[in-house]
Amino acid sequence: MKLALAALLCLSALVPASEALADEPRPHPALRPKPRRAVWWYKKHERINREVRLAGRKAQLNIVGDSITEGWRLDGKAVWPRRYARRHALNLGLGGDQTGHLLWRLGHGNLTGLSPRLAVVLIGVNNAFSRAHSARDIAAGIGAVVRKLRSQLPRTQVLVLGVFPCGQTSKGRLRGKVTAINTLAAKLADGKRVHYLDIGERFLQKNGSISQEVMYDYLHLTERGYRIWARALEPSLRRLMGTK
Repeated sequence: MKLALAALLCLSALVPASEALADEPRPHPALRPKPRRAVWWYKKHERINREVRLAGRKAQLNIVGDSITEGWRLDGKAVWPRRYARRHALNLGLGGDQTGHLLWRLGHGNLTGLSPRLAVVLIGVNNAFSRAHSARDIAAGIGAVVRKLRSQLPRTQVLVLGVFPCGQTSKGRLRGKVTAINTLAAKLADGKRVHYLDIGERFLQKNGSISQEVMYDYLHLTERGYRIWARALEPSLRRLMGTK
């Protein structure tokens, strides 16, 4: 653990030099597995790895993503036990992650020893905040996450969730970008092992706005928001996992 932390803290010094020596163009950040440099992030990553090792083959459901997934530990904690405890679910969410950060985590312990029936993926909104990440880049990053899951968990069904809407009104600058991401991400579904579900409209009011009763900052879910997510997800879980 100490060695791993030391290695992480050295990344800021090592990465620029290694990039300068690269002969081939680097892939877009949305596609490039890369850890974040904060020690708190690495500690949370290691906590997830410990939970993964403890659960092992008992885990039947993985929910993979960023802070919105991690929020099941906070605002969603009252909902999680009733919906997911019996399914031996694992929360693989880590706040602030983009697709590249998630790709790195999946390749560094977050999937080791697992073979769940279903992996649910919600990632991409943090990429969307960056103007350097186009909708096509982000959808490609989501596709890379799906391929990573399929490679490491060949027996697992994958359910990609459309990126949730954010911003108070329907005219917010990110709404159109999220729609474009989801239009492209929907094409990842093959009807066999990879599936797609967009539940974004469940969080919206009739005029397209978002209430703070559902997303307290128009991005992160309240307990009511997690109840909406759980209800919307349930039919797909029953169908893809073969459980009630």
